[in-house]
Amino acid sequence: MKQHDAMYIDGSWRPAEGSGTIEVVNPADGQVIATVPAGSAQDVDAAVRAARAALPGWAATAPQERAARLAALRDQLAARAGEIAETVTAELGSPLAFSTKVHAGVPVAVCGSYAELAGTHTFEEKIGNSTVFHEPVGVVGAITPWNYPLHQVVAKVAPALAAGCTVVLKPAEDTPLVAQLFAECVDAAGIPAGVFNLVTGLGPVAGQALAEHEGVDLVSFTGSTAVGKRIGALAGAAVKRVALELGGKSANVILPGADLPKAVAVGVANVMANSGQTCSAWTRMLVHTDQYDEVVELATAAAAKYVPGEKVGPLVNARQRDRVRGYIERGIAEGARVVAGGPEAPAGVGYYVAPTVFADVTSEMTLAQEEIFGPVLSILRYEDEDDAVRIANDTVYGLAGAVWAGDDAEAVAFARRLDTGQVDINGGRFNPLAPFGGYKQSGVGRELGPHGLSEYLQTKSLQF
Repeated sequence: MKQHDAMYIDGSWRPAEGSGTIEVVNPADGQVIATVPAGSAQDVDAAVRAARAALPGWAATAPQERAARLAALRDQLAARAGEIAETVTAELGSPLAFSTKVHAGVPVAVCGSYAELAGTHTFEEKIGNSTVFHEPVGVVGAITPWNYPLHQVVAKVAPALAAGCTVVLKPAEDTPLVAQLFAECVDAAGIPAGVFNLVTGLGPVAGQALAEHEGVDLVSFTGSTAVGKRIGALAGAAVKRVALELGGKSANVILPGADLPKAVAVGVANVMANSGQTCSAWTRMLVHTDQYDEVVELATAAAAKYVPGEKVGPLVNARQRDRVRGYIERGIAEGARVVAGGPEAPAGVGYYVAPTVFADVTSEMTLAQEEIFGPVLSILRYEDEDDAVRIANDTVYGLAGAVWAGDDAEAVAFARRLDTGQVDINGGRFNPLAPFGGYKQSGVGRELGPHGLSEYLQTKSLQF
């Protein structure tokens, strides 16, 4: 077991103010693999003070120099990709192949995209007789989740640094180890002291202290809608900006004429990725009633390929495992039909849940309304396109989704009717430059690409 006793504040590793620790558990076997400091409000205050002191110098740094530092950070992340993947697998339970491709690979691409944007973005423009400046918002408090523990860090820290902001990061307590690796990469990339700071700790203690600190100008949070509402209230009391990327209950709509085997296979894979612990997962598959039975058969066969411990990892902790199994039991009680998986725990140790597919789900059921955050797919039927739109939009969320059709134009026309922030058309590829974020209770603001950079800028106009 590794024991970490320091936090990265003002360019150096320093002991925490208190003596409390957080145990990091490998969810594949339930064993404690490390401890990290449980940061206090005093630790948060020290980090915020360091960030404020570093802000004037970093904000005044030429965008090309900020771009160079981010490029160096990208290179550090790439050089340590193997170690990053192994760390995420140990603390999150993700299969190593997925950790290598997604958890380690995507952050390199995202960091690289901001290295380019920092050097090319228009921070000054002329509008009539005005010169408009896009300036850094200030000190950013970044609070990140456990499900994509490095991607979410990079998706907040990289654009903030590109904009000229300084950052205090509070990573999720379940997966703090990769955040410490990230801090080492920041240091090796030559980013000045105080520009980036790391405080590990519990959400109700360190997270709340960061959200309500008067020295923080913007809070960027990714996590549950319930916690996002709390952070929004704390930030609102001080009239500070927030960027909230929250829950989802995304619809995967398969229209008549679509390639059914492909649409179903990709849809099941999307739900099972990262053990279902993805806020944008397409957890509701909407199918025309005439094709419903065929799709159920295809989905059942596809789910059988996701063997726990091989293609699907455990859930992050015992609490999450029990929560997801509770949803499966509730789905059965409400009348949905299990066609794959079920509430019984797979054989062996670890926090595993059987990949589960439900048929005969209706829109009013809990399975179709609440975010489960596990490897659980619900298949719903619709009568016509208007009915499909109604069902797809019938949740408080609006984060992502997918549409499959005989041609792209038909899919696009349908997607334009969806109340959601991002839609994949006929299996469209992930784009690290496309804005990601939600409608309704899925959040406020956007991440990734130029829209993600804009979240960390404020506007000043000078009239001549």
